[in-house]
Amino acid sequence: MSLHYLVKYQKVMVSVGVSRIGKTGIVFVEPGAKVNSEYYCQHVLGDGLLPDIRARCQRYSWTLQLDGAPSHTARNTLMYLRRENVTFIEPDMWPPSSPDLNPVDYAVRGALQ
Repeated sequence: MSLHYLVKYQKVMVSVGVSRIGKTGIVFVEPGAKVNSEYYCQHVLGDGLLPDIRARCQRYSWTLQLDGAPSHTARNTLMYLRRENVTFIEPDMWPPSSPDLNPVDYAVRGALQ
């Protein structure tokens, strides 16, 4: 008799900041959440990444660079970043998608496995 184990893989959406200073904590997106600009600003940035980045970078200046996800490029998100006095690279200056420019994949993959 052989036993078969069913391994159930779940999709996990996370966000993390990576810099020369270090990595932020991992911000997990609630399962089933629709990550629109409102959710992204409130939960990912406001409750997660920005407080962590500010605490880690205290005396250092820093600049945020996002990718081209719709919740990142939304007018509401860009206005939120400006209201929060976050220096960020404007979306039209972001480089094209490149695995070499995405350290988040390397920073998070091991933790999730």
